[in-house]
Amino acid sequence: MGGNFDRQWKKAVLMAVLLLVCFFNVLVGPSAAAQLQRTIESGSNSSGGELSRRQLLANGLGHTPPMGWNSWNHFSCKIEEKLIRETADAMVSTGLAALGYKYINLDDCWAELNRDSQGNLVPKASTFPSGIKALADYVHAKGLKLGIYSDAGTQTCSLTMPGSLGREEQDAKTFAAWGIDYLKFDNCNNNNKSPKERYPVMSKALQNSGRSIFFSLCEW
Repeated sequence: MGGNFDRQWKKAVLMAVLLLVCFFNVLVGPSAAAQLQRTIESGSNSSGGELSRRQLLANGLGHTPPMGWNSWNHFSCKIEEKLIRETADAMVSTGLAALGYKYINLDDCWAELNRDSQGNLVPKASTFPSGIKALADYVHAKGLKLGIYSDAGTQTCSLTMPGSLGREEQDAKTFAAWGIDYLKFDNCNNNNKSPKERYPVMSKALQNSGRSIFFSLCEW
Protein backbone atom coordinates (compact mmCIF):
# COMPACT_ATOMS: atom_id res chain seq x y z
CA MET A 1 0.00 0.00 0.00
CA GLY A 2 2.72 2.44 1.07
CA GLY A 3 4.93 1.64 -1.92
CA ASN A 4 2.08 2.01 -4.40
CA PHE A 5 1.04 5.34 -2.84
CA ASP A 6 4.63 6.57 -3.06
CA ARG A 7 4.83 5.69 -6.75
CA GLN A 8 1.49 7.40 -7.46
CA TRP A 9 2.64 10.49 -5.57
CA LYS A 10 5.86 10.65 -7.58
CA LYS A 11 3.86 10.28 -10.79
CA ALA A 12 1.53 13.12 -9.75
CA VAL A 13 4.48 15.39 -8.95
CA LEU A 14 6.11 14.51 -12.27
CA MET A 15 2.98 15.35 -14.25
CA ALA A 16 2.52 18.64 -12.36
CA VAL A 17 6.08 19.67 -13.16
CA LEU A 18 5.65 18.59 -16.76
CA LEU A 19 2.47 20.64 -17.16
CA LEU A 20 4.19 23.71 -15.74
CA VAL A 21 7.17 23.25 -18.03
CA CYS A 22 4.95 22.84 -21.08
CA PHE A 23 2.86 25.87 -20.09
CA PHE A 24 5.88 28.14 -19.93
CA ASN A 25 7.33 26.50 -23.07
CA VAL A 26 10.94 26.43 -21.96
CA LEU A 27 11.67 23.05 -23.48
CA VAL A 28 11.94 23.72 -27.18
CA GLY A 29 15.12 21.94 -28.22
CA PRO A 30 15.20 19.30 -30.97
CA SER A 31 15.07 16.36 -28.56
CA ALA A 32 12.79 17.86 -25.92
CA ALA A 33 9.58 16.01 -26.78
CA ALA A 34 11.27 12.61 -26.88
CA GLN A 35 13.16 13.37 -23.68
CA LEU A 36 9.94 14.35 -21.89
CA GLN A 37 8.31 11.09 -22.93
CA ARG A 38 11.29 9.10 -21.62
CA THR A 39 11.09 11.04 -18.37
CA ILE A 40 7.38 10.25 -17.94
CA GLU A 41 8.04 6.56 -18.54
CA SER A 42 11.02 6.39 -16.18
CA GLY A 43 9.28 8.43 -13.51
CA SER A 44 6.11 6.33 -13.44
CA ASN A 45 7.35 2.80 -14.06
CA SER A 46 6.79 -0.08 -11.65
CA SER A 47 10.26 0.24 -10.17
CA GLY A 48 9.50 3.78 -9.02
CA GLY A 49 12.05 5.68 -11.12
CA GLU A 50 13.13 9.02 -9.68
CA LEU A 51 12.05 12.36 -11.12
CA SER A 52 15.08 13.96 -12.73
CA ARG A 53 15.11 17.70 -13.28
CA ARG A 54 18.08 17.23 -15.55
CA GLN A 55 15.97 15.08 -17.83
CA LEU A 56 13.19 17.67 -17.95
CA LEU A 57 15.73 20.33 -18.90
CA ALA A 58 17.81 18.10 -21.15
CA ASN A 59 18.34 20.72 -23.85
CA GLY A 60 20.17 23.03 -21.43
CA LEU A 61 17.57 25.82 -21.48
CA GLY A 62 15.64 27.24 -18.57
CA HIS A 63 17.90 26.03 -15.77
CA THR A 64 17.87 29.63 -14.50
CA PRO A 65 15.83 32.68 -15.59
CA PRO A 66 17.28 34.15 -18.80
CA MET A 67 18.92 37.53 -18.22
CA GLY A 68 19.82 40.17 -20.75
CA TRP A 69 18.53 43.17 -22.69
CA ASN A 70 15.44 43.77 -24.83
CA SER A 71 15.10 46.66 -27.25
CA TRP A 72 11.39 47.45 -26.84
CA ASN A 73 10.87 49.53 -23.68
CA HIS A 74 13.43 52.20 -24.54
CA PHE A 75 13.78 52.05 -28.33
CA SER A 76 10.41 50.67 -29.49
CA CYS A 77 10.63 50.47 -33.31
CA LYS A 78 13.74 52.65 -33.54
CA ILE A 79 16.22 49.80 -33.77
CA GLU A 80 19.05 49.04 -36.18
CA GLU A 81 22.05 46.75 -36.31
CA LYS A 82 24.59 49.34 -35.09
CA LEU A 83 22.57 49.72 -31.88
CA ILE A 84 22.49 45.96 -31.35
CA ARG A 85 26.23 45.60 -31.91
CA GLU A 86 26.96 48.48 -29.53
CA THR A 87 24.66 46.96 -26.92
CA ALA A 88 26.51 43.66 -27.17
CA ASP A 89 29.82 45.51 -26.78
CA ALA A 90 28.52 47.34 -23.72
CA MET A 91 27.17 44.15 -22.16
CA VAL A 92 30.73 42.81 -22.17
CA SER A 93 32.64 46.00 -21.34
CA THR A 94 30.45 46.86 -18.34
CA GLY A 95 30.90 43.40 -16.85
CA LEU A 96 27.22 42.49 -17.14
CA ALA A 97 27.98 39.52 -19.38
CA ALA A 98 30.32 38.09 -16.76
CA LEU A 99 27.46 38.31 -14.25
CA GLY A 100 25.18 36.21 -16.45
CA TYR A 101 23.45 38.79 -18.64
CA LYS A 102 23.76 36.90 -21.90
CA TYR A 103 20.75 37.71 -24.10
CA ILE A 104 20.62 40.58 -26.60
CA ASN A 105 17.03 40.53 -27.84
CA LEU A 106 15.52 42.31 -30.83
CA ASP A 107 11.86 43.15 -30.38
CA ASP A 108 9.25 44.20 -32.93
CA CYS A 109 9.98 46.08 -36.19
CA TRP A 110 13.13 44.28 -37.36
CA ALA A 111 11.62 42.84 -40.58
CA GLU A 112 10.18 44.14 -43.82
CA LEU A 113 6.39 44.35 -44.07
CA ASN A 114 6.31 41.69 -46.79
CA ARG A 115 7.94 38.26 -46.99
CA ASP A 116 10.10 37.27 -49.96
CA SER A 117 8.89 35.19 -52.91
CA GLN A 118 9.52 31.96 -50.97
CA GLY A 119 7.54 33.22 -47.99
CA ASN A 120 10.55 33.87 -45.78
CA LEU A 121 10.85 36.72 -43.30
CA VAL A 122 13.19 39.44 -44.57
CA PRO A 123 15.30 41.67 -42.30
CA LYS A 124 14.58 45.35 -42.94
CA ALA A 125 17.18 46.52 -45.46
CA SER A 126 17.30 50.09 -44.14
CA THR A 127 18.10 49.07 -40.56
CA PHE A 128 19.62 45.58 -40.76
CA PRO A 129 21.50 45.64 -44.07
CA SER A 130 23.95 42.91 -43.00
CA GLY A 131 21.12 40.53 -42.13
CA ILE A 132 20.30 38.72 -38.91
CA LYS A 133 22.78 35.85 -39.43
CA ALA A 134 25.72 38.27 -39.48
CA LEU A 135 24.35 40.00 -36.40
CA ALA A 136 24.00 36.67 -34.59
CA ASP A 137 27.59 35.80 -35.51
CA TYR A 138 28.78 39.10 -34.02
CA VAL A 139 26.81 38.60 -30.81
CA HIS A 140 27.96 34.98 -30.47
CA ALA A 141 31.59 36.04 -30.90
CA LYS A 142 31.13 38.14 -27.76
CA GLY A 143 30.02 35.07 -25.84
CA LEU A 144 26.41 36.29 -25.87
CA LYS A 145 23.11 35.05 -27.30
CA LEU A 146 20.77 36.72 -29.79
CA GLY A 147 17.02 36.83 -29.38
CA ILE A 148 14.35 37.82 -31.87
CA TYR A 149 10.63 38.62 -31.96
CA SER A 150 7.60 37.29 -33.78
CA ASP A 151 3.86 36.97 -33.25
CA ALA A 152 1.16 34.29 -33.27
CA GLY A 153 -1.01 36.38 -35.60
CA THR A 154 -0.98 37.61 -39.19
CA GLN A 155 1.02 40.71 -38.21
CA THR A 156 3.01 41.76 -35.17
CA CYS A 157 1.64 44.25 -32.65
CA SER A 158 3.28 47.20 -34.45
CA LEU A 159 1.60 46.21 -37.74
CA THR A 160 4.94 46.85 -39.44
CA MET A 161 6.01 43.24 -40.09
CA PRO A 162 4.41 39.83 -40.70
CA GLY A 163 3.40 37.50 -37.91
CA SER A 164 4.03 33.77 -37.99
CA LEU A 165 0.43 32.53 -38.23
CA GLY A 166 0.46 29.60 -40.66
CA ARG A 167 4.24 29.96 -41.14
CA GLU A 168 5.45 28.60 -37.81
CA GLU A 169 7.55 25.74 -39.19
CA GLN A 170 9.10 27.94 -41.86
CA ASP A 171 9.90 30.77 -39.46
CA ALA A 172 11.31 28.43 -36.81
CA LYS A 173 13.69 26.95 -39.38
CA THR A 174 14.66 30.47 -40.48
CA PHE A 175 15.44 31.48 -36.91
CA ALA A 176 17.49 28.31 -36.42
CA ALA A 177 19.44 28.92 -39.64
CA TRP A 178 20.24 32.44 -38.50
CA GLY A 179 21.56 31.20 -35.16
CA ILE A 180 18.79 32.65 -33.00
CA ASP A 181 18.85 31.60 -29.33
CA TYR A 182 15.63 33.11 -27.97
CA LEU A 183 12.19 33.84 -29.42
CA LYS A 184 9.77 36.32 -27.87
CA PHE A 185 6.35 35.39 -29.25
CA ASP A 186 3.50 37.90 -29.02
CA ASN A 187 -0.22 37.37 -29.58
CA CYS A 188 -1.57 40.32 -31.59
CA ASN A 189 -3.77 40.09 -34.72
CA ASN A 190 -4.39 36.38 -34.19
CA ASN A 191 -7.89 36.06 -35.71
CA ASN A 192 -9.38 35.73 -32.21
CA LYS A 193 -7.69 32.40 -31.60
CA SER A 194 -6.89 31.36 -28.04
CA PRO A 195 -3.22 31.53 -27.00
CA LYS A 196 -3.65 27.94 -25.82
CA GLU A 197 -4.30 27.08 -29.47
CA ARG A 198 -1.65 29.30 -31.01
CA TYR A 199 1.44 29.00 -28.80
CA PRO A 200 1.89 25.20 -28.93
CA VAL A 201 2.15 25.35 -32.73
CA MET A 202 5.29 27.47 -32.56
CA SER A 203 6.60 25.45 -29.62
CA LYS A 204 6.46 22.28 -31.73
CA ALA A 205 7.97 24.11 -34.70
CA LEU A 206 10.93 25.17 -32.57
CA GLN A 207 11.34 21.59 -31.36
CA ASN A 208 11.60 20.54 -35.01
CA SER A 209 13.94 23.36 -36.03
CA GLY A 210 17.22 21.59 -35.27
CA ARG A 211 18.33 24.24 -32.77
CA SER A 212 17.60 24.80 -29.08
CA ILE A 213 15.75 28.12 -28.85
CA PHE A 214 14.29 29.52 -25.64
CA PHE A 215 10.58 30.23 -26.16
CA SER A 216 9.26 33.30 -24.33
CA LEU A 217 5.50 33.93 -24.35
CA CYS A 218 4.05 37.44 -24.47
CA GLU A 219 0.28 37.96 -24.55
CA TRP A 220 -0.23 41.65 -25.28
